[in-house]
Amino acid sequence: MWIVVGLGNPSKKYERTRHNVGQDAVDALARRHGVALKEGRDKALVGEFTVEDEKVVLAVPLTFMNESGRAVRAIVKRHNLQADAFATRLVVVHDELDLPPGAVRVKEGGGLAGHNGLRSITSHLSTQDYLRVRIGVGKPPTAELGADHVLRKVPPVERRLLDEAESRAADAIESLIVNGPAATMNAFNR
Repeated sequence: MWIVVGLGNPSKKYERTRHNVGQDAVDALARRHGVALKEGRDKALVGEFTVEDEKVVLAVPLTFMNESGRAVRAIVKRHNLQADAFATRLVVVHDELDLPPGAVRVKEGGGLAGHNGLRSITSHLSTQDYLRVRIGVGKPPTAELGADHVLRKVPPVERRLLDEAESRAADAIESLIVNGPAATMNAFNR
């Protein structure tokens, strides 16, 4: 079994912002497989599908980004994903300031790069060892403008880049499941 979590903030106020590209990528994957994400008991929208005999649980936390770990911990517990499988079966899809807008990269474990959603997940799971699909949103002009950069609406030209990246991120998730991390990183991290 695989658990794929798309990070974002709840409410219409944050829809289609840079911070919600992880959620948007999981939504795109759900649509691709005809999956309706429904509110579950774990502070998340959840849906399931199967690809090549692999069960895939899609989840979008309904918590704010900095509390994502609460939902992720509940989901992995409900689906009995053991801690020793996080590094190979738990995928977190998120925005990445250190990548240019529209870039998609796959990573095994690693640091938090100041990302509050990853910090919360790492805290609640007691590990940084989980797969990541990172969607570039670019850096703000100054560090002080970081929150405004990720939380405000995106200009149309950049929005097109992010829409394409969300689709490629969905491709990367499918590749992780079918081909594994090494082949996926080779294909997507060029």
